[in-house]
Amino acid sequence: MAAIPDADKGFGMTQLALVIDLNVCVGCHACVTSCKQWNHSGEAGPLSDANPYGAEPSGTFFNRVQTYEVGEFPKTETVHFPKSCLHCEEPPCVPVCPTGASYKRAEDGIVLVDYDKCIGCKYCSWACPYGARELDEQQKVMKKCTLCVDRIYDGKLPEAERKPACVLACPTSARIFGDIHDPDSQAARAIREQGGYALMPEWGTQPANHYLPRRKTSIKLHPDELQREDNPLKVDGKLPRPAAGEPALDDVTSW
Repeated sequence: MAAIPDADKGFGMTQLALVIDLNVCVGCHACVTSCKQWNHSGEAGPLSDANPYGAEPSGTFFNRVQTYEVGEFPKTETVHFPKSCLHCEEPPCVPVCPTGASYKRAEDGIVLVDYDKCIGCKYCSWACPYGARELDEQQKVMKKCTLCVDRIYDGKLPEAERKPACVLACPTSARIFGDIHDPDSQAARAIREQGGYALMPEWGTQPANHYLPRRKTSIKLHPDELQREDNPLKVDGKLPRPAAGEPALDDVTSW
């Protein structure tokens, strides 16, 4: 694994985390697929998929996006909610581990699992109130988000790429990575300035990952904006035509 910062050099209070902006997350799952790709072949892999495309898919994921419909018709909206290990400052998964496989690093606050010590007893998953741990059915060990620890300290990568794979893949910049204990970091500023909040604080786990709330905006539409207009190419007869004798799209579609 790549070198990590020395805890004796002032990094003891560092808490790396993700800040997720729910206002701009579009539920594209780019974070899910990029996480799977990087970690499957990295220090934390493999991530098994026994039946990824069936009616009851199974597999190990570090990051999932849950989608909800909220409100009542006609005032409804869709909320995309990414969720992974929250790297709690008081992680309940650590003290329940009978072998010491689950641990929290003092130098950067990342919560990890030592696969060589893990016996797959699932105590950590039962203790986690967020459902962030999953049993890898192939290796029979518990797995979870590592914040791409093998990537963020890789000196062979350009500095701009030393971020979790999910952060780099997000097309809307909905994911911010940084030290939430550093008031000048982008992550800490976003929490402070945009009302960032921790998930289920009543559990006392002090989640490091935070969410930025959705900001509701009203949309005013004029009646003429709700009327469907004909395709101008259809009106002008300029749509591409298929080979002779075959029906065109206009002939079989009502538009």
